[in-house]
Amino acid sequence: MTIRLYGIKNCDTVKKARKWLEQQGIDYRFIDHRADGLDPLQLEHWLDQLGWEQLVNKRGTTYRALPEADKTALGPDTAAALLLAHPAMIKRPLLELDGQLHLGFNAELYSRLFNI
Repeated sequence: MTIRLYGIKNCDTVKKARKWLEQQGIDYRFIDHRADGLDPLQLEHWLDQLGWEQLVNKRGTTYRALPEADKTALGPDTAAALLLAHPAMIKRPLLELDGQLHLGFNAELYSRLFNI
């Protein structure tokens, strides 16, 4: 079973997800896409699987700080470039479990995913 958790290490929701995984004894790899960088091909895969509307975090401070022109231009053709430039705008955490992607943290969902 391949388990990867993507996010930013100082994000409270990412911290909750990591704590939950560790408390359950689940071995996973954490990738901080701000510190470790973001692979453009992987981002394209995420966009294909989830869609830009789901992947872009419009509630965060990074999005709110964008120039209005960038917000207006945001769409399927511009999302990848904007997310590569501002990886903190990706909703988090993003859990990759055996090729399936799951956004956000919810203990009940994680329990179902890991049969706990």
